[in-house]
Amino acid sequence: MTITYKTNVSIRAEQAAEVFVHSGIKRPAQDLDRIQRMLDHASLTITAWNDSELIGIARALTDFSYCCYLSDLAVVKDYQNQGIGTQLIKHVQSEIGEEIALILLSAPSAMNYYPKVGFHQIDNGFKIDRIR
Repeated sequence: MTITYKTNVSIRAEQAAEVFVHSGIKRPAQDLDRIQRMLDHASLTITAWNDSELIGIARALTDFSYCCYLSDLAVVKDYQNQGIGTQLIKHVQSEIGEEIALILLSAPSAMNYYPKVGFHQIDNGFKIDRIR
């Protein structure tokens, strides 16, 4: 098995929704219009492929100058624990460069994962929850 990584390639909402559903990440996968808007307005998308099958995605919003918010990191469960998520993060870091902070909100179930791949926990964040 050879995993390939692609930067900013066009993917369909259905493909991303399948990855979200089969990765365990909570996203509005049934709302394909919303998923498509999420993809269309991302600043940076890195995808992982096993041949023609999309198996992972990192979707980010950035100004390419100071900060980058990693809004999605999802790998299909059958491919988890193989370093694919780590590689997706490394590709994001390579694209944004050394001047930019990489920031994310973690799902409670992934809190132990992110320190293992170089993130450190911060306590000085705030958010206003989405309504729907």
